[in-house]
Amino acid sequence: MRSLLLAVLAAIPIAGLAQPTPYAGKTVTIIVGYKAGGGYDATARLLARHLPKHIPGKPTVIVQNMPGANSMIAANHVYNVAKPDGLTIGTFNRNLPVAQLTRVDGVKYDMTKFAWIGSAASECTILALRTDLPYKSVDELKKAGKPLVIGATGPGANTYDFPLLLKEFLGLNLKIVTGYQSSADIMLAIERKEVDGRAGSFTSIRPFIDRKLVRPVLRARADEPGVEQLPIDEDLAPNPRAKAIMALRSAPEIVGRPYVMHPNTPPELVKVMREAFAKAIEDKALVAEATKASMELNYVGADVAVKVMKEMLSQPKDVVDEFSKYVKFGE
Repeated sequence: MRSLLLAVLAAIPIAGLAQPTPYAGKTVTIIVGYKAGGGYDATARLLARHLPKHIPGKPTVIVQNMPGANSMIAANHVYNVAKPDGLTIGTFNRNLPVAQLTRVDGVKYDMTKFAWIGSAASECTILALRTDLPYKSVDELKKAGKPLVIGATGPGANTYDFPLLLKEFLGLNLKIVTGYQSSADIMLAIERKEVDGRAGSFTSIRPFIDRKLVRPVLRARADEPGVEQLPIDEDLAPNPRAKAIMALRSAPEIVGRPYVMHPNTPPELVKVMREAFAKAIEDKALVAEATKASMELNYVGADVAVKVMKEMLSQPKDVVDEFSKYVKFGE
C-alpha cells in the first residue's frame, strides 16, 4: 500500500516546480537567406534579441546567414535539410512563391507545406514622385505630356515590376530606367533630379516622404500604417485579367517578412513559436528598438500567410502565363 501511495504522489506535479519544456537549454537558429546587413537580416536579429523571453524555457536564439539564389538556397535548406525539431526557423525573400508559381529552376520547396509561423511585417509597394513635380493623383499622371522617368534596379524587383504593370495596364506615361545597384542609388538620382521618382516599399521610402523629397501617389494592396489614403493599383485595373495580374504581383507583400519551419515540425512546437512571435513583436522593448531603427513590424498570422500562398499557387495556367510575361523572379 505504501509503495502504491508513493507512486501516485510521484505522478502528481508539485506546485511551484517548473515543468520541463522542449526549448529549455536549447538553441534556436534563424536562417536568413541573405548576407548580413539587409532588411531581412536586420528584422531577424531584432527578433532574436527579444524572442527568448517569450519562448517557454528561454532558449538561446541566434541568426545564421545563408545567402544564395535570392534566398532560394535557404528555403530549400529549411524545407529539405533542417531537422523538424522546432529549432530551425527560416526567413527568405517574400517573392519565393513567384519562383514556385513560374517554375524557376532550383525550387525544391512547396510554400503551402512549410510549417508557417507567420510574417513579421507587411511590405506595401508604392509609387512616389518628386514633390517639385505637379502630379498629385493618378488622373494627373495619365494626362502627363511627357514620360516620367522612374529609376529601377531591374526585373524581379518591386522597383521595376510595379511601375511596369502601371505602365502596361493603367496607361501611365512612364519610362523605366534600370541599372541602379540599390534603392539608395535611385534616391540619390531623385535628389539630383536625374529621375522623377521610384517604386519601392513604403517603409524604405517613408523617410524621404517625411523630408518632402517625394510624395506617394499610388500603392499596391498590402496594408501598412500610413498608406491607407492612397489609391490601390488593382482597384483601377481596366479589366479582370489586369486586376488578377496586379493582385498576383502584390500578394507576397502581405507576407512581407516570412518565417517558417520544416513541414514536419510537431504542431505543438509550431504553436509555441507562433505565440512567441506574436508576443515579441508587441514587446515594448522591441517596439522601441524598431522605432529607433525606423522599422515597422506587425505580426501577420500563419493562417493569413497560408491562405495567400494557396491563392497564389492555385491560379489558372492562362493567368500564370500572362503574369510571367511581366514579372520574373530574379536570382
